[in-house]
This record gives sequence, C-alpha cells and structure tokens, in this order.
Amino acid sequence: MAHGKVEKTNAARLLDRAKIAYELIPYQVDEEHLAATHVAEQLGEEIACVFKTLVLRGDRTGCFVCVVPGDHEVDLKAAAKVSGNKKVDLIPMKELLPVTGYIRGGCSPIGMKKAFPTYIHASASEHPFIYISAGVRGLQLKLAPADLAAYVRAAFAEISRRGER
Repeated sequence: MAHGKVEKTNAARLLDRAKIAYELIPYQVDEEHLAATHVAEQLGEEIACVFKTLVLRGDRTGCFVCVVPGDHEVDLKAAAKVSGNKKVDLIPMKELLPVTGYIRGGCSPIGMKKAFPTYIHASASEHPFIYISAGVRGLQLKLAPADLAAYVRAAFAEISRRGER
C-alpha cells in the first residue's frame, strides 16, 4: 500500500505494528468547518463511510468511545444502554485532549491515552472500508471496519441517528 509522502501518525504506526492494512488519506483542513461532512466533500466520498470519533462519559463506566457516521448524532439513550450506563453525555471539549491525547477534528479511536470501551455504529459493517481520523486534522485512515473493530476491541451497535440538517 502506497502511503505517499504523508507523515505517519501514532495511529498509523500502531496499525503497522499490528499488521493491519490501511491507507493514509490527506485532505484540506478548514479550521472554521471541522465537520465530517466537510471531510467527506474533500475526500469525494459518501458521508455514510466517513466516521467521526466521539468520547462520552457514563455515570457508571466512565469514558467510552462512539464511532458514528459523519452525518449522525450519538443517540445518548442507545449509547447509555449499550455501554451499561443509566446516563451518558459527551465529555466537555476542554477535556478531550487531556483524556484522549487528541484534539477536536483529529480524534482517532486508535491510540488514545487509554484503551476505552469502543462502540462502532452498525452501518460501518455494511462498507468494505470506512474513513476515521488518523489522529491529526487533515489526515484520514481508510481501513476495513472489521479490522478497526478487532484492533480496538469494539462492538458494532445502533448508537446514533441521522443528525438535523
């Protein structure tokens, strides 16, 4: 797999070590528009296969990760149920870097400071590959959803719904 002249991220090095096939795909960052819809436009891909990584905190289990399609919002009730919590919320933005080691727009489910329980929206398994952040703004990882799930020990679940436009 040709990775071009793109600087490898920690997430990419971890996948190399695990011998998991992936591609690093750069895109133009717009600091004013960090949404996954912008990433999908830049990549020329359907939004259904561009996933965003969100970190939530449950009242019983603490932090966990949800990987959802770019045009979806996490369904807090569904996420609470699947993660064994009564109540969950997205962590405050100011906690993202200290908790995960990543910033908004560059949060990858691979290589966080700690291995958090991870849930990937069930629709991911319908695609031969999906895009997730490579751990920095401007770079996506293209990989098979089953490989991602196996690596981060994730479960596929109905954890989101299409967002408001």
